[in-house]
Formats: sequence, structure tokens, C-alpha cells
Amino acid sequence: MVSLKQLILKYKHGWILSYFFIYLAWFFALEKSVTTDYHPVYIWLDDYIPFNEWFVIPYYLWFFYIFATIAFFFFTSKEEFYKVTGFLFIGMTICLIIYTVWPNGQNLRPELSTLGRDNIFIRILKNLYATDTSTNVCPSIHVFNSIGAHIAIHKSPSLKKYKWLQAGSFVLMISICLSTMFLKQHSAVDAIAAIVLSAVMYFLIYVLAGNKAKASNKSKQENAYANL
Repeated sequence: MVSLKQLILKYKHGWILSYFFIYLAWFFALEKSVTTDYHPVYIWLDDYIPFNEWFVIPYYLWFFYIFATIAFFFFTSKEEFYKVTGFLFIGMTICLIIYTVWPNGQNLRPELSTLGRDNIFIRILKNLYATDTSTNVCPSIHVFNSIGAHIAIHKSPSLKKYKWLQAGSFVLMISICLSTMFLKQHSAVDAIAAIVLSAVMYFLIYVLAGNKAKASNKSKQENAYANL
């Protein structure tokens, strides 16, 4: 039987999840302070993206997607867990810094009562609009985290063989990214900024850090052979 001490030692890498306390405190502080005095984010492309309440489904699936991805690597691979959390948490911190020094928001939300229709998705969206402000949007953390989760799943050696999972993750990622714009939660600018940030984080975490790790392992192997 595994003791509590053994479990703590086995999963001690979970310390990094304490970041969520910092993130939530910082984010909600911004939500309260950035209300009306912000830089409006908009691009001409926003006018061509129609509102569609059905996208509330993938929008909320984001919570499960991110949780399941982090949880899977937490229990299966410490190395991949550090990569995905490093990607997400560093990027999320950059987003918070941007929101702090450049308060931003969007004015794209429609007046739901004037749409002329009422369904369960409209009612869910009404609650979302009421609890989530239209500020602190650029870059979009929803988009950034979805891309980060898919990259982690796509790059995972243990998951590469599951083509259905790879395809499903890709479709879900795209659906979540689109949902932020079709629900008018974000401008296309927010999504573009998140994609750029994702590219930077991919280079830092999976290319630069990955090359350093490979070089370190190669050096260790060469030293081991030299000592034979």
C-alpha cells in the first residue's frame, strides 16, 4: 500500500499548480479595477464575424479541456507536465502584465434581449455576460490556453499514436478559438495576439528549451562513454 509520504514525493511537482492562486487573485483584481477606462480593441474583421450562441458549447468545454490536459500530464509525465504548465503559466502571466500596463476591452457584445429569440444557449450566455466583464481581453487567454493544450497533446510521445485524439483535440482547439469571436467575447485582434504569443512560447518551451535538453543529454552520454 502506498503511503501518504510516497504519494507526496511522487507528485511533488504539483507545487507549480499553486500558481493558480496568484493568477486568480491578479485576474479578479483587474476585473474589478478595469471597468470603463480601457482601450477598446477592434478590427474590421469583427464586422464579418456573426454572433452565434451555439458556440457557448465549445467555449465552456475550454474548462474541461485545460483541466483534463494538465491533469493527464500531472499523473503520467513530469517532464511534459512542466512543459505544458510552463507554456500556459508564463503566457498567462504575460497576458496579465499586458492587461495591467495596457487596460483593454471590447464593445462588441450584442444586446441579447433584442435578438428576437430565446433558448438555453442565450440564457447561458446571459449569465456569462453578467459574470464575465468585456475587459482584459487582449491577448485572449481562452485562445492561448487552447493552443497550448493542443500543442502539449500533439507533442506528447505517448499520445501521438492516438490519431482520433489528435484530431479531436485539434477540432476542439479550433472550435474554442472561434467561439471567443462568435460569442463576441473577444475581438479577432485578441485571437491574433494569442496566436502570436503562442508561437513565442512554443519556441521558448518546445524548441529552445528542448534543444538545450537534447544537448545536455548528448553531453551526458558522451561523458558516460568516455568513462568506460
